[in-house]
Amino acid sequence: MNTTPRIALRRNTGTPMSFLRSLTATFAIALAVFGVTGGSAMAAGIRLPEAQTVVLDNGATLILVPRKDVPMVAATALVRGGSLADPAGKEGSADLLASLLAQGAGTRDALAFAQAVDGAGGSLSIESSQNAIVAEAQFLSKDSGLMLSLLADALLRPRMEQTEFDKLRQRAIAGIATAKDSDPRRLIGSYLDAWLFRGHPYGRPTGGDETSLATINLGDLQAFRRDQMGGDRLILVIAGDFDPATVTAQVRAEFGSWARASGSLPTVAAEPKQHGRRVLLVDKPGATQTYFALANIGTTRADPARAAQDIVATAFGGRFTSMLNTELRVKSGLTYGARAGIDRQIQPGSVDITTFTKTDSTRAAIDMAIATLDRLHHDGLDAATQQSAKNYIAGQFAPKLETGPQIAASLAWLTLYGEPRSYVDGYLDAVAAATPEQIAAARDVFPDSTDLTIVVIGDAAKIRGLLKAYGPVTEMRLSDPRFTP
Repeated sequence: MNTTPRIALRRNTGTPMSFLRSLTATFAIALAVFGVTGGSAMAAGIRLPEAQTVVLDNGATLILVPRKDVPMVAATALVRGGSLADPAGKEGSADLLASLLAQGAGTRDALAFAQAVDGAGGSLSIESSQNAIVAEAQFLSKDSGLMLSLLADALLRPRMEQTEFDKLRQRAIAGIATAKDSDPRRLIGSYLDAWLFRGHPYGRPTGGDETSLATINLGDLQAFRRDQMGGDRLILVIAGDFDPATVTAQVRAEFGSWARASGSLPTVAAEPKQHGRRVLLVDKPGATQTYFALANIGTTRADPARAAQDIVATAFGGRFTSMLNTELRVKSGLTYGARAGIDRQIQPGSVDITTFTKTDSTRAAIDMAIATLDRLHHDGLDAATQQSAKNYIAGQFAPKLETGPQIAASLAWLTLYGEPRSYVDGYLDAVAAATPEQIAAARDVFPDSTDLTIVVIGDAAKIRGLLKAYGPVTEMRLSDPRFTP
């Protein structure tokens, strides 16, 4: 979970983590020790545990995963209807609401609520994604009743006090301003989404912007909660050392009377791929570095080529030894890091290349990123690189399914998206089985270099002229209170 201050970081819709898309050291060590290089052995034993599903009378879905390995219990609660449901002009509502829910609930004010969590040695966090309000908790098994009681208080009985709201809203606005002053890399995704998805729901900032946040009041959040939160929207997954009958009874008691949400879930249409090039220059006078992203519309979570695409993305820009990082950092020293990623949504999300460089090397870095993209399409990946990428994915994937919180989160998001267990259970099998022909075809998830939406943050006085070589340039100031010109 991304628990950094709620500034407008890059949009994400799966498990809400910056620069992490969806489920993609113990298993990595095992792979190295036993010399596993591919085939069915790579995927052996990596499966979600069996689970029991209970649907409450109000429509809430409860999923139970008992496991006795450690005396802990974890919960992930998703309430469908996240930032995509933000009212127009009040982007950031879901994000502020999520922050506010745990700032006092039930009989406890903000301090007492925090003390109840800390006093039990537990953890409880609430934030938003595009598609849900997300609560995650982990407590000792003996305190599973307290954990569920606190979750129910936060979701059903938040105090939502004016003083706490005022602090959170001001902190969110200040966080954006601080990022603009100190580290614009934290905002490049927000500018990119706004420019790539202009006029589309995916272009709206999950955390809001300085203008939209200033318009939100406490009444707006109370209305959002009535419209977009309810028992029929709840998915609750509990994993760990607990008695299923006892926990089921408490969940029924705590959540079974939660009324239905009064509003409708937001819907999103697909945005077509962009053709040609266009450049957004965000002026930061005096900047000594240029931050840039090259992007286009990508693909969906349901794409059957997902495994092959992930192999390509890993080799191209998903690890330290990737093509992009090798060219822009290792060989040329133009940057401290370059990456490429696929942001899968229910509808096609973005696929992008992001990095930064010294102002004086802006042209060289952009040219090298484009040249490396061209080489991916022209030369493809040789057999050794394909196998290495498969091994890397296997080593990185398995540790994401080890702990109770990870398992709870995985099952919750699968349920929210209506995806089968095979989306996780069969993933590494699909990676191992991907053929050279499938991997070659999967390169098309990355755009041709003639079709790029480009966002650049830097000193316009020094780089404005050179950017014209990459397409028509639209300009705005970093100090502007929105992420769109």
